Amino acid sequence: MRMIQLLICALLALVCGAAQAQQAFPSRPIRILVPFPPGGTSDILSRLISPKLTEKWGQPVLVESRPGAAGAIAMEVVAKSAPDGYTLVLTDVGTVVIVPVLYPKTTYGLQDFATITNISFSPHLLCVHPNVPASTVPQLIALAKKRPGAFNYASSPAGAPYLAGLQFAHRTGITWEYITGRGGAQSIMDVMTGQADVLFNGMLATLPPVKSGKLKLLAVTGEKRHPSLPDTPAVAEFLPGFLTGSWQGLFAPARTPPEVVAALNAEVARVLFTPEMKERMQAQGADPIGTPSAESTKFLRDELGRFRKLVKETGYKAQ
Repeated sequence: MRMIQLLICALLALVCGAAQAQQAFPSRPIRILVPFPPGGTSDILSRLISPKLTEKWGQPVLVESRPGAAGAIAMEVVAKSAPDGYTLVLTDVGTVVIVPVLYPKTTYGLQDFATITNISFSPHLLCVHPNVPASTVPQLIALAKKRPGAFNYASSPAGAPYLAGLQFAHRTGITWEYITGRGGAQSIMDVMTGQADVLFNGMLATLPPVKSGKLKLLAVTGEKRHPSLPDTPAVAEFLPGFLTGSWQGLFAPARTPPEVVAALNAEVARVLFTPEMKERMQAQGADPIGTPSAESTKFLRDELGRFRKLVKETGYKAQ
């Protein structure tokens, strides 16, 4: 009888210990990988959010830049990591839905990730080098039609800015050369230095060089003008229905336990909508989202279908 009581006590201790271990998430440092070099939208957001999560959890939330292969290096690392919530990736959703479509040999897809949440939406800014003789969208279109293929469009090899350039060219009937780098920060630098002529890129990362006069702003994407740029027209004023932007999401490996996904979602959403964070993000052109995991996943599936349709319509093939 004594032996049975000891066994029961031992089993209860194990069960309680396991329950406490689950409730203790996180019990060690968390890594957030960014698939692009420092200075882009994903990097900026990661470094805004991580200190707040560290403060709340009492565990370090570390941001690690892993650029390369159009973001595939970081995505593959996370897809193959243990599904425990301790290795995450914060990225433009294009890395999840566009790269696998353009590059069929990509070893990951949307099915390899658990979506924690959509972090934010930042409209794209359509900018050109200050020396480009165009100050409006119609002027840019007219100039590009006069000089087919003469304009260099700066973008990462795949992602929302790449999709924006493809859509714009398709809608207007222009052609330009794609100068693909390693992310938004390099694309900005390419246009600033004259290596490229034009880009669409997230407002969060692109507005500072616009304000400093290093880029010429022509328009903002979105359904209407942005409140912080009331004198800047929306591309949709010239191309009805044109809507692109930098949707940023946070992802964990597939098969991450639902309770861990829920814990991450709840805390990240809380951080995004603190008055301080909301004000800081909106001042730089990014609107916090923080949607539930299921809703975020549905959005990504819809985006995947939209991009597949665009690629089919344009007949575009990655270089």
